[in-house]
Amino acid sequence: MPKCDGQALLTQVWERLNLIECDYFGLESQNAQSCWIWLEPMKPIIRQVRRPKNAVLRLAVKFFPPDPGQLQEEYTRYLFALQLKRDLLEERLTCTDTTAALLASHLLQAEVGDYDEALDREHLRAHEYVPRQERALHRILAFHRELAGQTPAESDFQVLEIARKLDMYGIRFHSASDREGAKIKLAVSHTGVLVFQSSTRINTFNWSRLRKLSFKRKRFLIKLHPEVHGPYQDTLEFVLGSRDECKNFWKICVEHHTFFRLLDQPKPKAKAVLFSRGSSFRYSGRTQKQLADYVKDGGMKRVPYERRHSRTQMSLRALKVDLPRQSISFSEGVRTPVTPSPTTASFCSAPASPPVPPGSRDFQVGSGSSETGPPAPGAWRPAAERSSMATAQPLRLPALQPHQGLSVESPQPSPSTQRSPPGLSPQGPAVQGPNPLLGPVLSDAAGAGMDDREEPKRKCVPTDEAYFIAKEILATERTYLKDLEVITVWFRSAVVKADAMPADLMTLLFSNIDPIYEFHRGFLREVEQRLALWEESSSTQATGSHQRIGDILLRNMLQLKALTGHFQRLHEVLTELEAASRRLRRLEALRRDFELQKVCYLPLNAFLLKPLQRLRHYRLLLRRLCAPVPGHPDPHGQDHADLRDALQAITEVTSMLQHSLVQLENLQKLTELQRDLVGIESLVAPGRELIREGCLHKLSRKGLQQRMFFLFSDMLLYTSRDAGGSSHFRIRGLLPLHGMLLIVLDPPVEDQESEWSVPHCFTIYAAQKTIVVAASTRLEKAKWLHDLNAAIDAAKTGSALVPPARVLCPLPRGSPNEASLEPESEDEAGGAQGSVAGTGRHRASTAAHVCWCRQSSVSRADHSAAVENQLSGYLLRKFKNSSGWQKLWVVFTNFCLFFYKTHQDDHPLASLPLLGYSVSLPRDTDGIHKEHVFKLQFKSHVYFFRAESKYMFRRWMEVIERASASAGRAGTPEEEA
Repeated sequence: MPKCDGQALLTQVWERLNLIECDYFGLESQNAQSCWIWLEPMKPIIRQVRRPKNAVLRLAVKFFPPDPGQLQEEYTRYLFALQLKRDLLEERLTCTDTTAALLASHLLQAEVGDYDEALDREHLRAHEYVPRQERALHRILAFHRELAGQTPAESDFQVLEIARKLDMYGIRFHSASDREGAKIKLAVSHTGVLVFQSSTRINTFNWSRLRKLSFKRKRFLIKLHPEVHGPYQDTLEFVLGSRDECKNFWKICVEHHTFFRLLDQPKPKAKAVLFSRGSSFRYSGRTQKQLADYVKDGGMKRVPYERRHSRTQMSLRALKVDLPRQSISFSEGVRTPVTPSPTTASFCSAPASPPVPPGSRDFQVGSGSSETGPPAPGAWRPAAERSSMATAQPLRLPALQPHQGLSVESPQPSPSTQRSPPGLSPQGPAVQGPNPLLGPVLSDAAGAGMDDREEPKRKCVPTDEAYFIAKEILATERTYLKDLEVITVWFRSAVVKADAMPADLMTLLFSNIDPIYEFHRGFLREVEQRLALWEESSSTQATGSHQRIGDILLRNMLQLKALTGHFQRLHEVLTELEAASRRLRRLEALRRDFELQKVCYLPLNAFLLKPLQRLRHYRLLLRRLCAPVPGHPDPHGQDHADLRDALQAITEVTSMLQHSLVQLENLQKLTELQRDLVGIESLVAPGRELIREGCLHKLSRKGLQQRMFFLFSDMLLYTSRDAGGSSHFRIRGLLPLHGMLLIVLDPPVEDQESEWSVPHCFTIYAAQKTIVVAASTRLEKAKWLHDLNAAIDAAKTGSALVPPARVLCPLPRGSPNEASLEPESEDEAGGAQGSVAGTGRHRASTAAHVCWCRQSSVSRADHSAAVENQLSGYLLRKFKNSSGWQKLWVVFTNFCLFFYKTHQDDHPLASLPLLGYSVSLPRDTDGIHKEHVFKLQFKSHVYFFRAESKYMFRRWMEVIERASASAGRAGTPEEEA
């Protein structure tokens, strides 16, 4: 066995454990410097393991994916949780004391079950989860008390979800120094090569920025792409402790690059005829994409398993209930007869010093009789035995002879890996290259693509439409919970850190948001579990109570009634937050800085509206679930009664809160405009409502100049883009609706032969001013005329007096008897025509900025329709320059598509505002030969997206068309004639 390659040992370990997602793991041993190094599959064991009689190998996670949702097996997540438990105990996963206590509480919940103070204290005295555990004992117990009912699988997932957000997640340090001799630490992750100083990350070299990785003796070299380093050096040099350490780190980098970035493993390097130059080392396993496809295709037979808390195990044993053997216990002695045959490695910390004593009960390679037969492979370990892994001893091998390896340079990255991934943040498009609102915002990304020839086989899924609606509830609920976390997690953290919010306001805000957030966490968990059972029963062609969703929806819609008071107080929360922001400069600065963060992809106030908007979305989804199916009077059987009752419950809640939602939406829009408009104050006033905002061209001495108009219930404002390339609109004029007498539909200007002749013009006669404006299309003109006439009529008959807005800057004066011709400089005119590309860091996807670039408008009714037409889910986006497709998590909200890598990501990679875009089916000339594909087009900008099912294809077409078609879509050729 020692003369065999490392792959033989790895294969036997994977088979023994029945580990399906095995490529995430590896075996590691200690070298002469007591450093852990990975066992290489393509190299004989005898040339890798030092002092074979006392050699120890331990099982460990080798590749940490950025998202635990990419781990498809519950067993894999369990092993990952054990790895993180070890990292936490050994202080490799550094974090705050609170986070460490939270992780320990989830591990404790998975181990012993629900909270019992006496038993918890007894267990924690015998088992250590965090360093200096006694000091954190009170916090651990407090967190554990809140996890009642959480299963071991859910606890493992929560451990991974918390850990992945930490800076030290999956980090293994390698001591080095830079050219100046400063002590640093190198590490490698799924993103690239990382540089740390102490425990602070000071640089990240993403894979897309790297051209070549190599080493020469103990110098580790990084060559950057020319466009990255610019006028600076193109090669970075780091010095490690020895040549072996340098080569070891280089190998780890090569493996991570191949696993996370390539679609296929590289072909082995051909052996040289006479002599070799460079290292022949290559990653020999499957890439992450290949592994995911293998698991989806059912490449390995799954063995049924069952997990229980240790207290459940002990209770059943006390009752003398026969328990099926569930797992391999790493503490049980299993010896192989005659032939040395490695069985498994312990998933724990191996001791750095003394070898295992002869009497230890571990898996051991050697002679002897088998005291107990090996258990069934792949069965799960009882929770009672989980803690025994912390003291189990590692695998021991017979005598092996060490051998020194070879050296030199790494292979060149393939061309496909040198393309940059889509890295635009929500604010990013405003500062990257050409105008993002008119041009593409996504780039072809390696690593996330899917070639047509390598598409995974589709798994068996239910065909009932109720299942797809339930799946839509799940997808949108995931997005909604992430939106709530912007307030409950990210904003809270920023406020506490800066100490910028008064205590009473913090209490008002979070005492109303936190209960809503906690309710939806539980609701999401229930829906996830039900859909998993639904899919499982469908795969086995079984029928039963799992193929329904009405009971869950009814129970939770009734619980929403108890939260009505919190929903009603959101108006008070928003009002008080705005008042405090105007009063406290520190809080206003904090909000401004927070809205520029990637995680805050919408205005902050928009997230406070999400709870009320979500209620309307529930009502819409339940109406579709209750809709009759042709030929099936009772489409969902016993589920239909629950669905009807759930619809009635949510209708009562939404009807009660409808007025609050309308007020909140208007207040949020006014506060957003107050920040965007320069030269006016007191815009937020009782009784004032925004009716329409959009772009028109106004006649001035220089011709028709682009202006942004805002129609309120009491006045009409027009603005221009602020000079100097800022992101604000400066007030150019204010026309009160009271006294506005007439809208002339066909002014003489349209019929005159002059340089100003342009279609779609109309004249506005105000009390002391007359202006001539032109819309971009006939449809836009009709919308403005309709809303203007309705607003003027309402202003004449309205009894409520709205406090007038105060203008802070002098306005251009015009003759009351003729069109106002604004004196305007050439610089200002040029600024008005400029793109949004130079607007600094401002988010460019807000309605006002999109309307400016698309020369369209949005009304209050359009905003109301967009609330119900929101959607989330995975889509495949076609690459522009190839036949490949890229899988993205897509969120449609506020007339905009936001793109994420997965639904677990905290902030979007890019965004695409859809005002003005049309949605349609691909034509034959587009050359798209796939089903469920829709096409988005604005002028020459075209995108193709593919949905995962016929239902989702219809839904994406429906919501995009309803939300964006009425809101400023460019007119047809007939309309523009």
